[in-house]
Order: sequence, then structure tokens, then C-alpha cells
Amino acid sequence: MREGTAERGRGQRRPMLLPFLLPLFCPTLSEQIRYKIPEEMPTGSVVGNLAKDLGFSVQELPTRKLRISSEKPYFSVSSESGELLVSSRLDREQICGKKLMCALEFEAVAENPLNFYHLSVELEDINDHTPKFAHTSFELQISESSKPGTRFILGSAHDADIGTNSLQNYQLSPNDHFSLVNKEKSDGSKYPEMILKTALDREKQKLYHLTLTALDFGHPPLNSTAQIQVLVTDANDNPPVFSQDIYRVSLPENVYPGTTVLRVVATDQDEGVNSEITFSFSEAGQVTQFNLDSNTGEITTLHTLDFEEVKEYSLVLEAKDGGGMIAQCTVEIEVLDENDNVPEVLFQSLPDLIMEDAEPGTYIALLKTRDKDSGRNGEVICKLEGGAPFKILTSSGNTYKLVTDGVLDREQNPEYNITIRATDKGDPPLSSSSSVTLHIGDVNDNAPVFTKVSYLVHVAENNPPGASIAQVSASDPDLGANGQVTYYIIASDLEPESLWSYVTINAQSGVLFAQRAFDHEQLRSFQLTLQARDHGSPTLSANVSMRLLVGDRNDNAPRVLYPTLEPDGSALFDMVPRSAEPGYLVTKVVAVDADSGHNAWLSYHVLQASDPGLFSLGLRTGEVRTARALGDRDSARQRLLVAVRDGGQPPLSATATLHLIFADSLQEVLPDLSDDPLPPDPQSELQFYLVVALALISVLFLLAVILAIALRLRHSSSRKAWGCFQSEVVVPPNYSEGTLPYSYNLCAAEFNSLTCNDQLKSGQDLQFADSAGALFPLCNSNESTSHQQAPPNTDWRFSQAQRPGTSGSQNGDETGTWPNNQFDTEMLQAMILASASEAADGSSTLGGGAGTMGLSARYGPQFTLQHVPDYRQNVYIPGSNATLTNAAGKRDGKAPAGGNGNKKKSGKKEKK
Repeated sequence: MREGTAERGRGQRRPMLLPFLLPLFCPTLSEQIRYKIPEEMPTGSVVGNLAKDLGFSVQELPTRKLRISSEKPYFSVSSESGELLVSSRLDREQICGKKLMCALEFEAVAENPLNFYHLSVELEDINDHTPKFAHTSFELQISESSKPGTRFILGSAHDADIGTNSLQNYQLSPNDHFSLVNKEKSDGSKYPEMILKTALDREKQKLYHLTLTALDFGHPPLNSTAQIQVLVTDANDNPPVFSQDIYRVSLPENVYPGTTVLRVVATDQDEGVNSEITFSFSEAGQVTQFNLDSNTGEITTLHTLDFEEVKEYSLVLEAKDGGGMIAQCTVEIEVLDENDNVPEVLFQSLPDLIMEDAEPGTYIALLKTRDKDSGRNGEVICKLEGGAPFKILTSSGNTYKLVTDGVLDREQNPEYNITIRATDKGDPPLSSSSSVTLHIGDVNDNAPVFTKVSYLVHVAENNPPGASIAQVSASDPDLGANGQVTYYIIASDLEPESLWSYVTINAQSGVLFAQRAFDHEQLRSFQLTLQARDHGSPTLSANVSMRLLVGDRNDNAPRVLYPTLEPDGSALFDMVPRSAEPGYLVTKVVAVDADSGHNAWLSYHVLQASDPGLFSLGLRTGEVRTARALGDRDSARQRLLVAVRDGGQPPLSATATLHLIFADSLQEVLPDLSDDPLPPDPQSELQFYLVVALALISVLFLLAVILAIALRLRHSSSRKAWGCFQSEVVVPPNYSEGTLPYSYNLCAAEFNSLTCNDQLKSGQDLQFADSAGALFPLCNSNESTSHQQAPPNTDWRFSQAQRPGTSGSQNGDETGTWPNNQFDTEMLQAMILASASEAADGSSTLGGGAGTMGLSARYGPQFTLQHVPDYRQNVYIPGSNATLTNAAGKRDGKAPAGGNGNKKKSGKKEKK
């Protein structure tokens, strides 16, 4: 505890520190800091150095924001020096009245951190009030019969000061007949009584002028005077006498106006007019709460009483008889307190925001209770209503602290409406409540949360670049920057340097944009990791995965794998036995589509046919089968134009042309190829004839010359030798189903032994040149063409990597692929050509073997049909789990001896 005094007269303060209490100091200074100053100090006067007494340095004053919390602004704190200053007039008499101890109690509040300090400033009385009489002059009638020693009560003066500064003494001007005695009431106030020293003689002097002086003992002393005029009257020997010198009565403050307080009684032993008594207040002007009946002496209330304003009334009554003699008595009325004032709750230093991370026990605000009643009626108990995470702690007297009592969460409760009820201890108790709204401040304690655990986005291919393809959204319940979310792409299964060429994201809206057109055939899906990040400090974030699936569009037309044109433009043909029965599998159109799903489901349709009723086409398989047996009037050469359509919307298509020849052996086909061209296409034939008709007249002569030359050449050369070089026969590897994606060139002229012998006799080897210019022998000088053939070259056998595979195979896997290099192709052509030579020599038949296509048995089992896979049995349809199959058992059981479905190549290019 600290005390300080300040004296107004000398303008200096003497701090009186109690050394023995210094060890009891604590950081919060829960004890009061006391100062003592004189009243009426000028505004701005220094009471004491509050900052120093609280242990604050001048440097921390701006941050601590020391201020005064008080109902009335009597004091303030200098923000620069921390001194406690007087900010308004301090009138002790107005503030405390007649109280001996006048102290102003209030709190000093310091922030950062929040704390409260209790202060008490005691006001010392100064002699600033002069004693004053109610009347500056009054008249006193004294009968000449009055005996010496008779006492007369004079009017008293009033001094608002206390102690030595209050009224202390009365003095009477010097005279021979009267003296003055100072009397004291029970409440400590003094009044004068004048005593008759010697008898009066009206005949000698009937009027006396006296001066009554009231003095106090202040520094300097003050006084006032009143003039007394003593009028000597004829004898009235007996003055009125009250039954009591002092009347005491207690009166509740809640009595109604007009209530009788008491009745005074006075008697006079005289008779007649001298015994008639009237009652009056000696200071009628100062009595406003009571009424006195002048005849009966009954005192009643004029207005309601208020204990909080005046606790006690002291009334001086006079009884005057008809002879002018006066008697006085004192009536003391004590006002009893009633519980008629409701307690109040006042909030001090209420903050604007309470941060949600405030720990339990954090000081929030200072509360004060006020009840004008006294005693138990003025004792107040505060309670916090509701389940808010706060509590109140008693600080001192009528001061309470509001502190946190739990964890705050702004996202669950952004504000609390708390109610504090104050109840006094009166009977019956009175109570009131005060409510206040506490706003909770936000801290960044919540990470963003995505609306979905993961995202699956479907994007159709060929999308326009820059289009939005998806949007992610994350919420953050925090406020302001703590809840402002931005989005980023932090990871992907794409290459980091190419990621931004595929997608970008808008950081504010979370919209994902495509930077390029996607291609389902190149990229079907990719994975992204997105992050939502707030702007709090520290920053919080959350991640989510997104998978983008590129949907297929029908942007790829079917591609025909078989039949196809040779590099030189020649078309393949398929050979059908003349004895083929209905349902015989002639060939198969093989096509693929790079799209997926329904866009890759293929259907096969006949657009044009030489004989529409002769063949049937599988809608889904592409298999060409005979619909009926070949008739005598049917042409041996047939042509089918097949359209392959996919299942897309709109559908895309491709066409394939099939050339079919009915023959039982290859020898039967070769002359027909050179002499009988395939039936022309009607549309192509029409165009052809139109051109011929226009040029017919101009070329007749030229045709005649050419025909003559042709006939001459025909008679002079071997028909068989011409056949070797006029036609090219396409013979695929020995394949039972007759559907192949590739073709091979073969010279199948009917070389007889003489032709080879003629070559040998001329000393030349018969050789065949492939398309690359490499030569390989068909006959040589060291071998007999009629009986001997060169042993097979084991290097021509298919390796595991060269064996034909399925139509969907594109890599050299273990299933094997068709030879796709020119050298392997030419070797296979030479082998087939050698087989054709054997047929010419009669050593082997072209259709002799069911599985060898007429090849000699000495060429080994590597050329049997079981080593050539069926491409129709494993046709993969992209986008589906289905594989179109056609097992060997589904074929017609009767395979003619000519070799099933052997493929040929027309020597003339087909017009489309």
C-alpha cells in the first residue's frame, strides 16, 4: 500500500510510503494506492506520479495506455508523464457533505496486458466556508422581570467545513447585562445561549443592541456576525417549558406525505395571554420536508423522504407564549433505510473484440455494482447467467472482473450475449440484470476443406483450348484473409515441363482450364493434385486429387487392314472353289477403328456386288460366305464393294473392294488372269466407253497396226513364257481361313522342263528379281529342272518374331507378326515360286496338300497352316471387351482340294 498527501497551501506533496508494506506488493497491486490532497485544487494540479507508484517506466506508457475508470471525471492521467491530475472541481462539501472522512475511490486501467488498480484519493477540508447565520439580525424580547441567570437561546450559524475549519465558537459584544455560553448538541454542532447577568429595568433602558459573532479555527480563521436587538418588555415571569429538551424519532424513508412524525408539548405557568403558546421552527426557511402545526405542535411530512439523500434531520422548535417568552427544543429525526433501490451493473473497459485463441483466465472487462441503499440493502452479489465460457471474479468491494472460463471458437459462436444479474441482500431482495454482447475475433485456426474427397472429371476430346473443364471449391470458416482461399496445382502424373501446356487453374475461382485440345487416342487420363491455401498467418492448406478422363469422340474413320492394295497399286483377289457349298467362308474383311466404345463398333455392308445373291456378308464379323452354289451361268470373277461403318454419331466409314475368282486350282486361274479380265465395274465401264467413243475414229488405224504386231509376236513367242511375265499372282502364306492383311507377289508361269533346259543350255541361270533388285535363282545350271530342286534354305523359315500375329498386334511380341521388311517378303515369294515350278514339272500338285497349298513336303512343317494364325479369330474392338472369333470348327467342313480361300493378285489394277 502506498499513501501520498498533497497540501494546497504550500503547493507541494509529501508522499508517505509505508515501508513495512512494500514486501506485500504483487504485480497486479490488488491493494489500493492512496493519495491525500486538499480540496479545491486547481484543474490540472498534480495529485501524484501514478506511473511511478505502479512501477511503470515512462517508455511503456504509450503501450500500456494507462487511464482512469470512474463514474465522474474527477481525475485523469497524463499520457506523457503518467502523473495523476485533477480534471474537475473538488468540492469536499459537495461531494461528501459532513462526513469526517471523504475519499474518492476509483480504478486505474492499464492495457497490454489488461490490468486494474484500485486508487483512493482522500480530500482534506480547507477553510473555504465562512460561518453564516440564518438571519443577520433578529429581535429578542426579555421581560424586565427576568431574573439573573435566565438563559436565552440565540440563532446559530452554519459552517459547511468540518473539523477545526467548522464553527467552533460564538462571541458576544461586551456589555454589562448579558454574557454568552457555547452549547453543543448531540450531533456535535454548537449553538449560543445568552445569560442575563443582572436584572433589567425597563424604565432605565428598554433597548439593547448586541453583536453576535460566529468563529471557526481555520487558517486563517473566518467569522460572521448577526445583530441582536434586545427589547425589554413588561414582566412575563414564566417562559414556556417543553416536555423534553431533545425529541428523537426514527422514520422509514418510504412513509407517505402527511404522515405524523411526532407532537411536541410545551407548558407555561403564566395565565392569560402570557400562557398562550405558539410553535414554530426557529429556522423555518431551511425546513422543507416537514410541516409544524403552530397550535398543536404536531410535525408531519410534506414530501417523501430519501435515505440516500438525507439520513438525519435536526429541527429546532420554539414555543412562544403571549408575553413573548420563548423556549426551544430540538427534534432529531432519523431516516431509516428501506430496500427501495435496485442494484446496477456497470461495465468498464469493455473490449471491441476478444480473440478466439484467448486462454482461459484472460481478463476481459471490469464490472462495477452500485446500490444506493446502505447496510445489507446495499450489499450486492453478482452472478453470470447462461452457459457462456466466462466467469466473474470478485476484485474488491463492489468491483468484479470478467474473465474467460473455457475455449472460444468463433466459427461455432461468433458472439456471446452475456447477462450479469446483480442482487442485493435486502428483505425482500431486489435485483437487476445487464446484458452485453462480446464479439469474438478470428484467428487462422481452420484449414480449407474441399467440398469433395476427390474429383473425377470427364472431358470429351477435341475440346476447344481455353475452355473451362471443371471447378473445385473449398470452404474456410475463418474470416477475412484467414478464410480467403486460393487454388494451385502442385503435382501431376504428367511431365512437369508439359503440365502447364495441358491445364491451368484460376487461383481465385478454382476453375480448371484446358490449354490444348485433348486427344483420347494419345492421352486417356491423367492425375492432378490440387491445393487450397488460405491467406492467414501461418498459412493453412488442404490437398485433393483430381482424375481427368478424356472421353472419346468419333473422330477416326475405320481403317481396312484386309484387303488392301499392294505398293504398286495392284489389288488382291480371293480364290473360291467351284464346288463351294452355301455358307462356305470365302474371305473376311478386317478393319480396325482407333476410337473406343461404340465409336469403334464396326458393321459391314455390301455397297455393290457383281451378283448380289451369290454372297452374304456378316454384319459384325465381316465374313464373306457363299449364299448359294455357283451356277453354270455365273461369272467366275466376282467383285464386292464393302463399306465398313463405325457406331459413332455421325458414323464414319471406309470401303474395301474384294475380287473373288471361282477356280479349283492355281493353274486354272493363271490363264484366266491374262485372257479374261474381271467383269468391269458398270460405272467404270460406262466412263471407259465414253472415252473410247470419243477417240474411236482417231485411233482405228493405230489399233489395226497394234493388232497386227501383237498377232505376229504371239506366234513367234511361247505363250507360257509370256504368261510368266504378264500376270502377277498374289499367293499368301498357307492359310486355311483365307483372310490376310498382307499380300505377296508371285510369278507362277508354267515353266516346263524344256524351258529350264533351254536356259541351262544357253549357260544362263533362270533368276527372279525382287522389287529391291535382288536376284534369286529359279533354275540353275547345276540342277535338273525336271527331277531335282534346290534344298530349302533354312534361313527362310519364320523366326518366332516373324510369325504372323493378330490384327491388333503391332509390336514384335511373342505371338509374332507378318514380315514387314522387303527381304523377308521376297524370300517367301521365291519359296512359293519354287512350289509353282514343281507343279509345272508334275512332281507336285498345286492343291495336293490340304494344309500346304501345293508346296512340296520337303519344305518342312513350318509352312503348314497351323503356323499361320487366323486373323479373324482375334479381332480386338477398341473400347469393348469383345473379340470377334471364328474358330476353324465353324468353317465349312468341306475344303476343296484347291486350297481354301487362296489369295490371288490381279495383274491389272482395279478401277474404283
